[in-house]
Amino acid sequence: MTAPDYSSGIAKVAAAIALLAAAGSAGFIAYRALGAHHSSLIPTPHTGAVSLQHSAPESSDSGAPAVRKIPEELPDLAMPDANGTQHKLSEWRGRPLMVNFWATWCDPCRREIPLLKRLRHERQGESLEIVGIAVDFKDAVIQYAHSIGIDYPVLIGEKDGMAAIEALGMDTVFPFTVFADTKGRILTVKVGELHQDEAEVILDGLRDVDSGKSDLPAVRQRVAAEMTRLENAHLRQSSTGEEREQPRS
Repeated sequence: MTAPDYSSGIAKVAAAIALLAAAGSAGFIAYRALGAHHSSLIPTPHTGAVSLQHSAPESSDSGAPAVRKIPEELPDLAMPDANGTQHKLSEWRGRPLMVNFWATWCDPCRREIPLLKRLRHERQGESLEIVGIAVDFKDAVIQYAHSIGIDYPVLIGEKDGMAAIEALGMDTVFPFTVFADTKGRILTVKVGELHQDEAEVILDGLRDVDSGKSDLPAVRQRVAAEMTRLENAHLRQSSTGEEREQPRS
């Protein structure tokens, strides 16, 4: 088997960062949402996402756009931490898990980090773990994580981040957060900046699945409907100039 060409992935990251620096993030706020026909799972609303690239969809042999699917279970991705120690996501199997893909240069990524830290502490009783996957350069990640006091595990996808995104059936857009139950089954994917009300809906759903109160398909439907309602409410607030309710401190 031919070894993967990591240099091209790093080059894409470097090129995207250069473009963002030159053009500003406003020109990159876009996302080709994965529709229900693309997957058995439905990514939740995606306001505030920053796209790394705008490549055309890959095509199959028949000429039709290739279908990219979000897997039913969290792939056992492996990446190094700041010390270079490799970790697999399976290390956190048995706990409800949020896997947050981010980058230091991404404004909505930076804005949601305080919420991620708070959720981890608020949900200690449910054993919630948050794992950040930074698709960025190692030195930048280490410096930024230290400066703001990130206290949850952070893996660095300097080489493997692009492959990890593809393994999840996602486009390269930041931030996005994958929510999985204690068995590693994916409940949903939130694309774009996560907010307190959205997090509570999804995490309450994970709790219901893990406690046996509801089954996974039913909770997926419930979460999708509630997230659509929240997104519509947020859009109305934005159009009328109302401020979103601030998260608890």
